[in-house]
Amino acid sequence: MFLNICLISELILSKILNMKNLFFVIFDSCRFDTYKRAKTPYINNIGAAECRYSYASWTSPSHYVYLMGLMPHISPKHVFASNVYKEEFAKWKERLGVDDLSFRSFLPHINLPTKLKQLGYKTIGRVSMPVLNQYTTMSTGFDDYKLMDNHFDFKGMVDDVSFEGNQPKFYFFNVGETHYPYMLDDLPHISGVHGVFKKMDADPVGVSDDAFFEMEQMKRLHNQQVKCVEYLDEIIGELFKKCPANTYFIITADHGELFGEDGYFGHGPVFHEKVFEVPFIEGQLPKI
Repeated sequence: MFLNICLISELILSKILNMKNLFFVIFDSCRFDTYKRAKTPYINNIGAAECRYSYASWTSPSHYVYLMGLMPHISPKHVFASNVYKEEFAKWKERLGVDDLSFRSFLPHINLPTKLKQLGYKTIGRVSMPVLNQYTTMSTGFDDYKLMDNHFDFKGMVDDVSFEGNQPKFYFFNVGETHYPYMLDDLPHISGVHGVFKKMDADPVGVSDDAFFEMEQMKRLHNQQVKCVEYLDEIIGELFKKCPANTYFIITADHGELFGEDGYFGHGPVFHEKVFEVPFIEGQLPKI
């Protein structure tokens, strides 16, 4: 009996040690063509970016889908949606190094952090957007989840990464540097954006007569988002140095952003292809 218990314990420990650490990093609001313009030598070691499509044009619903275990989709034709979802959940076997994972094994919660906890992972979430704070349902299934004090603190997230002990780790990072105001101190004035939350409770008074778009300002903001991606790539390089060899990365965005195209700025209550196009990169930790 004692020998059987020891054998079972060894098998469980062996299974846990063979599971991959997982980083799921979301560059908030980073549209696909922004990412393609940026120089990303560190992330390129994982793989080339695909153009995929977000399920939503706003932060909260998009993150909810990701925390179900789904990725941005590729918009395939002549297929049943149910088959696409089944195939997506089955991919977690390869990502994690765990056998027999399928959509059925995610039931009834359909929640990625919860499933990873069941498999033996320590689950850690760090977010930059207040709409994802620890009092929302986004924190479901996490052992350790918090809203960062600073909107632009991916470096702080990476500094806190630790791999002490044998327990595999799942880190979920929502990164704010690519979200408006894109790390700019001297922002161009854009009516309807500055102070939007301060005026949320005010009674509606009609549409402002202020000029909304100046395309030179829009161009500057777009260029700054590109620079933010390059800044994040450098920090990803620092993260690589901290990670064990059996670490798997998923890097994507929750939605895109509009910089004056067809009269739009930002994201949210917007239907435009650029707000749904996102980069998607995944792969094993590279040897660099």
